[in-house]
Amino acid sequence: MSNKPPPALPSAADANRHGDAHAGGNDTSRAEYTVDELARVTDTTVRNVRAYQDRGLLAPPEKRGRVGVYDDTHVSRLKLINHLLTRGYTLANIQDLIKAVDEGHDLRSILGLESAIGGRWSRERPKKYSLLELLQMFGDKASPSALGKAVELGLLERSGLSFVSGSPSALAAGATMAKEGIPLADLLDAVNIARPHFNAVAKAMVDLVVRQLDRYDADALPPPADVPALIEAIWRVRPLAMVLVESEMNRALEEASGDYFGDRVAAIMEKKLGHAPAVAPGERAAGRQDKTRK
Repeated sequence: MSNKPPPALPSAADANRHGDAHAGGNDTSRAEYTVDELARVTDTTVRNVRAYQDRGLLAPPEKRGRVGVYDDTHVSRLKLINHLLTRGYTLANIQDLIKAVDEGHDLRSILGLESAIGGRWSRERPKKYSLLELLQMFGDKASPSALGKAVELGLLERSGLSFVSGSPSALAAGATMAKEGIPLADLLDAVNIARPHFNAVAKAMVDLVVRQLDRYDADALPPPADVPALIEAIWRVRPLAMVLVESEMNRALEEASGDYFGDRVAAIMEKKLGHAPAVAPGERAAGRQDKTRK
């Protein structure tokens, strides 16, 4: 194993050229993070971020005065490092991998591919909330047990005496639903029940996006000449996958709410009539089957 230091990485701005152009659709602004935010969204520590930079595994941040600014290129690189570490690779192994990649590929292109596949799908930035702010949002529904459940589900993360939300818009939606009378415990239970299904949907959508790689050997990187077009293709497919998810979710919500309302109206009619309508059980079942085929 070589003891030579790994090659210097290009700047995050250059490496993320493709990501900036595509990740936000018409919004070309890139997501930016302080070192604390970067560590939080990648489930690592500031100390690890510094160590990876010292070893040449992570590009340095853009300096703005005395503040270092990171972007989604750093996010995807840290996620890759974390994934390789969990599979048993050492930092020295990963250094050698980066060196090998640099010798056979344009590292800027590889980082662009890494960002296209592993970059964040959400453009939201984490936000910190004090306990008082959460109480103002949720009222007395923000009980210790509810907060504990939210932390357990990863909807909130403790940060000293405060809490951090990875999706402030989802937190605001939950607060509005709670104010409308939906018990917070029920809302959290719904998230817990729905999450495995969302995970399955996400796996299917990611498979669609990265299927562009299937024509290459699983244990080899694409040829350098193919990488730029591959990056473009993946960035084009990513938002289309989101459109499919939203469309199917809307369809499912409309169907579920329609069925619930229909059943509720039917129950009211039965109560008023004093008996169920004269429809044979087989006919009702057949009607529902016909509906599912449409």
